[in-house]
Amino acid sequence: MNAYINLRQMLFTNWHFMRWLRLGLGIFVAVQAVQLHDTLSGLIAFFFLYQAVTNTGCCGSGGCVVPANSEKMNQSKAVVFEEVEPNKK
Repeated sequence: MNAYINLRQMLFTNWHFMRWLRLGLGIFVAVQAVQLHDTLSGLIAFFFLYQAVTNTGCCGSGGCVVPANSEKMNQSKAVVFEEVEPNKK
């Protein structure tokens, strides 16, 4: 019963623009795949619909999140350059 509640919560919450866009694109490509009898378009439609239903993107769940600025990242360090001369024969 708990799994059903989690599934229902995942499906019906957190709908944002990109999730609606994936759903619309998936439905559109699925209709085109059925009309044209195209298997590749059907696989692409399944991919977009899967992303919309599970709320995942191409990077998985939050895999492409940019880290927030921290003080460690803002500390600048002195860069030491070393001159490299070509070999003279």
